[in-house]
Amino acid sequence: MILDAQQDMTVVGEAADGMAALDLLARCPADVVLMDVRMPKLDGVEATRRLLGARLEGTARVLILTTFDLDEYAFAAIKAGASGFLLKDVPPAELLTAIRAVYSGDAVVAPSTTRRLLDRFAPML
Repeated sequence: MILDAQQDMTVVGEAADGMAALDLLARCPADVVLMDVRMPKLDGVEATRRLLGARLEGTARVLILTTFDLDEYAFAAIKAGASGFLLKDVPPAELLTAIRAVYSGDAVVAPSTTRRLLDRFAPML
């Protein structure tokens, strides 16, 4: 409802699992895909890896959404090529801003995840 209420956004499909998402995206391209980490049949990270691994022209950008604020998921999502990693409790206005940023080619990472990434990698510099 939040996305469809935006004049500059249209929901073109929904899928219950990662395999269905890939099948849907093959038939109905999207600019930005909101992908859950944990899904049946094929998890969101692997679905992202497969979607972006083809490197087809016009391939969607992926924004991973999850309830699990785990570094392993964030690292895996980034490694798979996701343009963003957010928690599902993100306020609606911030979600919309993130979708627009990812659409524009920018990257978005949840603040709590960013803090841990900085803490982990800053000592290596």
